[in-house]
Amino acid sequence: MSFFVSEALAEGGDIAGSQGPDIIAQVVMLFGFVAIFYFLLWRPQSKRTKAQKNLMGSLNKGDEVVTTGGILGKVTRLTDEFVVIQVTDNMELKFQKAAISASLPKGTIKAI
Repeated sequence: MSFFVSEALAEGGDIAGSQGPDIIAQVVMLFGFVAIFYFLLWRPQSKRTKAQKNLMGSLNKGDEVVTTGGILGKVTRLTDEFVVIQVTDNMELKFQKAAISASLPKGTIKAI
């Protein structure tokens, strides 16, 4: 009588369940992992990207915005790639459009 699994298998002994899972179970697991990655990673990221594109496309002169660095200001000029934001009465800053993180409702800057 042998107490080691490798010796028992070498002698031709059969251990119940020694065969691996069948191919159908592996395919189901693979599709399960793909579904989890789709719903937890790919889909939310594509939604954020689409929302950011819509935001950049809908910017207009006079909109109040927040940059990714937390700077609030009013859009004074727009080009294809850049935005000029008025931070105070006599200070304007240039940013890339991608640096705009959110558009604020009118009057937000005065309320702060």
